[in-house]
Amino acid sequence: MHLIKPKVVPPLDEAFRPAILANRNFQLAVKPVGVRAVIGLERSAEEFSRFETFIYPEGHPNFDENYQYIERIVKFLLWQRGGHTLYVSGSQKVADHLRETYSAKGARQFDYDFMGKVYQKDFTVIFASEDKIPAAREIGKALGRHMQGNRIGFDLGASDRKVSAVIDGTPIYSEEVVWEPKKHADPQYHYNEVMQALKTAASKLPRVDAIGGSSAGIYIDNRPMVASLFRAIPEERFDEIRNMFLRIRDEMGVPLEIINDGDVTALAGSMSIEDNGILGIALGSSEAAGYVNMEGKIMGWLNELAFAPIDYSSTAPLEEWSGDLGCGATYFSQQCAFRLAPNAGIELPVDVTDAEKLKSVQEKLEAGHDGAKKIWQSMGIYLGYGIAHYAEFYEIKHVLILGRCTSGSGGDLLLEGVKQVFEAEFPELLNKIEINLPSEKLRRVGQSIAAASLPTIAEK
Repeated sequence: MHLIKPKVVPPLDEAFRPAILANRNFQLAVKPVGVRAVIGLERSAEEFSRFETFIYPEGHPNFDENYQYIERIVKFLLWQRGGHTLYVSGSQKVADHLRETYSAKGARQFDYDFMGKVYQKDFTVIFASEDKIPAAREIGKALGRHMQGNRIGFDLGASDRKVSAVIDGTPIYSEEVVWEPKKHADPQYHYNEVMQALKTAASKLPRVDAIGGSSAGIYIDNRPMVASLFRAIPEERFDEIRNMFLRIRDEMGVPLEIINDGDVTALAGSMSIEDNGILGIALGSSEAAGYVNMEGKIMGWLNELAFAPIDYSSTAPLEEWSGDLGCGATYFSQQCAFRLAPNAGIELPVDVTDAEKLKSVQEKLEAGHDGAKKIWQSMGIYLGYGIAHYAEFYEIKHVLILGRCTSGSGGDLLLEGVKQVFEAEFPELLNKIEINLPSEKLRRVGQSIAAASLPTIAEK
């Protein structure tokens, strides 16, 4: 697959090759001679996603280019929407390649294992004719926006935990506490830290009526199925984590709801902007993403864009957990700042937390350090191409960006980078997608405040 050099090059990454440009270039070449390929993803008996594209037909001299193209599309769809069964039409050979790649011994073993854990079912690839692939069935649901009462909202990140006390929709107290959950294998550590946050917020309220939370990972019925936050927990003790929030709910004696942090980001955006069609992106320890559709519903998709590729360069950085190249986590998070720091002439402090490392780079940025400025300029350019890529898979009116990496003047540099890319490459998006950067306070604790609105309170 022919990769395209971007018109706007990140100052610290000349090797960057945006996925959006490669995919569009491939489609321009293939459509005159191609066949339609339908990709279907089954999540449950009620939920099924479809995506349609074109590939070279079998026997075409460029047929082998299909393999990389389709594999990257499937990779994105898996982490955007999720699924335990993949249907593919258009080419038996392409389906066979995907079956081998997404297998227990394939290059995408991580993805195969992850989807199996989430859906408690072996991941399967099926070749089928287009008419045998089910129609799309997307069932979104309304969540949050409940403002009445005395509520606690919390957000669990990889570098810090945030909590807010909220009365009738107005935050009266918020705090951030640095922690390092990925380094702790004892579930009791995680329980103690969350309870400490909740008790601190509760002390600011006359009573607690409900608790809402957000966290990195896949949550089903308030239970984390897979989560990078708890990666140090041994498998034999993971049920203690899986049931932790149910335990906390029972001990606190009030309704508790916890969902993926990305969806809370999008919910925060929808509530603050008072509109829908929102993709929320939190640039923090990793990349968290969530989506509120045009009807104001959350779709039940994974939205784990940290693992979705946005750079097709063969020299793209490795995402540490999944072992794949060019994924969002290494472009839209503090990991990006750390990765680019050596190129920017910045030596990171040692023997400190990641939050302190990021703060040291941000202090250089605010002091006018040219290398630090180039880090955020590069991240902004990544974001411009990344949002254009996301727009191929989501219907978007607004993008809300939150998280530590948007603090201070870094947020403005991110917006400048997006605008620069849109003007040069995607002018049609300038008036179609609005990029929203909330106030400084909402950038940092907006998720925990929105999370507080998740539970319903029974009328007395």
